[in-house]
Amino acid sequence: MKEKWELWREHFPRLATAPGSRELAADTRLVVLPAGRSVFRAGSACDNYLLVVGGCVKVLLTTESGREVLLYRVRAGESCILTTSCLIAGQHYPAQGVSEDELTAFALGRERFQRQIDCSNAFREFVFDNFSRRLAEVIARMEQVAFGPIDARLAQALLARGSPVTATHEALAGELGTAREVVSRHLKRFEAEGWVRLGRGSIEVLRPELLARL
Repeated sequence: MKEKWELWREHFPRLATAPGSRELAADTRLVVLPAGRSVFRAGSACDNYLLVVGGCVKVLLTTESGREVLLYRVRAGESCILTTSCLIAGQHYPAQGVSEDELTAFALGRERFQRQIDCSNAFREFVFDNFSRRLAEVIARMEQVAFGPIDARLAQALLARGSPVTATHEALAGELGTAREVVSRHLKRFEAEGWVRLGRGSIEVLRPELLARL
C-alpha cells in the first residue's frame, strides 16, 4: 500500500496544498475494512471524520417496516455528509454505513477535526464545500425516490452496475426505495421486451440502448 502522505496528496490534492497538511495527514488513522463490514450504525456516536481513498461506503436508512433505503454512496476522494453533520452538531448517526467493497479511508478524530475547523480556512472550506455539494446530490436522490418512475430508475440502476448485474432483486429494491415485488415485476417486463435476461442470481443486459432511452 502507498504511504499515507502519498495517498493524501493523490486523493485530496486541495487539502495537500494547505499549510500544515502533512501534519494533519500524520494525525489521521488509516482504516482498512473488508466488504460488508459496518462502518457506522444508526444511534452510534460519531467519533471520526472519514475521508475515503479506496472502495465505497453505502449509507442506508432503515424504515419502520424494516426496509433499507439507499441514501447515497461515498467513494474515493469524498467524505460522508452524515459524518460531517453529526460531528458539527454533536449528534449520533441517524443511519448506517456499510463498506460495499474493500474500504480504505483516513479517520480524523473528533477533537482534531474541531481544532482544524477552527484554525484552518482551507480545511473549513474543503469540509463545507464537500458538504454542500453532496447534500445537493442527496436531495436530488430523495426527489428521485419520491417522484421518479420506478421503471426508469431501475433501468438507470442496471446500467450503472454494468452487465451482468449480480445484485439481488432485494438489493435493487433497497437502492430504489421500493419493494422487491415491484422490482421483480418490472424486471419480468424488461425480459418480456427482450431488454434483459434473468438468471439465477444475475441479470444480463441485452439492450442497454433501450434501457438508456427509458
